[in-house]
Amino acid sequence: MASLPALAAEFSGAAALEFTRKAVSFGPRPPASEANVREQAWIKAELRKLARCQVSDDAFTAQTPLGPMSMRNIIAKFPGTSGRAIVITGHFDTKLFPGRHFVGANDGGASTGLLLELARVVSSRSGADDIYLVWFDGEEAIGQWSATDGLHGSRHLASKWSQDGTLSRIKALVNVDMIGDRDLGILQVTNSSPQLLRLVWQVAKETGYGKYFLDSGSDIEDDHIPFVRLGVNALDLIDFDYGPDNRYWHTDQDTMDKLSAHSLEVVGNVLLEMIRRIGG
Repeated sequence: MASLPALAAEFSGAAALEFTRKAVSFGPRPPASEANVREQAWIKAELRKLARCQVSDDAFTAQTPLGPMSMRNIIAKFPGTSGRAIVITGHFDTKLFPGRHFVGANDGGASTGLLLELARVVSSRSGADDIYLVWFDGEEAIGQWSATDGLHGSRHLASKWSQDGTLSRIKALVNVDMIGDRDLGILQVTNSSPQLLRLVWQVAKETGYGKYFLDSGSDIEDDHIPFVRLGVNALDLIDFDYGPDNRYWHTDQDTMDKLSAHSLEVVGNVLLEMIRRIGG
């Protein structure tokens, strides 16, 4: 494998896995649940330990099949000097399954853990561009997935950033989801920005991680979509083949033993090298 730049080489998959384990320890974390609120407090406490990290809440009320529901995105900003921004996002909530113990180790946990380790690395480096890391609430549908149920946090923030001008400053946005699978295979999500997809696949190839970034893919509805629809250069990184015939997805089998520190490190290193190349 080619040697990685110093920025990327500092990313620890083991640390990201431990952050993931802590997120999972809260149990099921659907929006507005006690566990979800405790997880939020923990994420923000970890971020406040970091130099240069400006932490903010993006609280909103989502309209759901169960009625109005309080949700909250968490935003960590690492300021630069260029006036432009690079954004990495993921969700921290888990799907609501009444009567079940769905802890979402990969689906909600892995993105949470990877972003926290990414924050630790980014905090120690300065760059020209602002770096935003965003933990979305309400990615999962409260009932059945539809245009109005699901992607609650990303739909809210995309609209907010469109109105306040932040959206126009974004050079690239990458969303991560289900990227902790031991048998990692990142799909080419075709309703992403082709330009950004080509760049990330090239980075993966040149850093020795090409085999984990597949040549096949399809359209996927995920937290990048509200930004794509508003013209943002946005990409989704997701492994949507989780277990034989995807049988671990949205089941109680989505547990920590299915995850790998190496998989998290692959994605973390590729993201950091992408940030470096774009100019952050």
